[in-house]
Amino acid sequence: MRSGTLYIVGTPIGNLEDITLRALRILREVDLIACEDTRRTRKLLSRYNIHKPLTSYFEHNKIVKADFLIERLKEGKNIALVSDAGMPGISDPGYFIIQKVLKENISIIPIPGPTAFIPSLVISGLPTDSFVFEGFLPSKKKARCDRLKELKSEKRTIVFYEAPHRLIATLKDTLEILGDREVSLTRELTKKFEETFRGRTSEAIEKFVKPKGEFTIILKGAQEKEILKEKWQNLPILDHLKLVMKEENLSKKEAIKRVAQLRSIPKREVYQASLKMER
Repeated sequence: MRSGTLYIVGTPIGNLEDITLRALRILREVDLIACEDTRRTRKLLSRYNIHKPLTSYFEHNKIVKADFLIERLKEGKNIALVSDAGMPGISDPGYFIIQKVLKENISIIPIPGPTAFIPSLVISGLPTDSFVFEGFLPSKKKARCDRLKELKSEKRTIVFYEAPHRLIATLKDTLEILGDREVSLTRELTKKFEETFRGRTSEAIEKFVKPKGEFTIILKGAQEKEILKEKWQNLPILDHLKLVMKEENLSKKEAIKRVAQLRSIPKREVYQASLKMER
């Protein structure tokens, strides 16, 4: 018997009109729809007069339910996988079953649809030519701070998701570790209370005193001067001088002036350190 197909179907992140004609056709044609919350999915299906069997598939039942779904696929059933909002597999348990299905050599077809971070990035006003998507940062402070430290020298625009109850803690950690950078925060995208804030991290902390709704945080990447400072801030003056000569391709005289400016110290202090440089 030929196996069925697993369709990965993107669904609206808020406004129920944000669904493609192809997605609606697939949802009408499949034998079964696997979803995070049957109540939310039923609301979408009712809007478009679609009546299909539903089964739950979420983080806490994904292991058992993945086996169930794979058995149905092996029986030749076609299944649509949807999330509560957006594209399955992005910050949700869809990734788990996709891996399992691929190992079984069962066909997977994506049905593109909305995802929160792309429109949030596009309207942020920050560079979109190169970016890194981090999903949700760790909920524990130490792990979150460790991850932010790893991103300190990241030049690309950085994209996060964050829950309202952790937003301020995350923004404060970001401010402390990455500095007061340009940031854009989008919440409740495509919904009634959609809002986008653009400013500095410190300003965002002041604005969102009682945050509501899921947030997408778009953070400007590190600038060259920040990356260079990260490299030299714990170096002795002589090593800093050598680094500047190499990284900025400066003469010794030019580098002395540059290091003095960066460290806010007299040029003579840098010059004295330079005398120890190998000739």
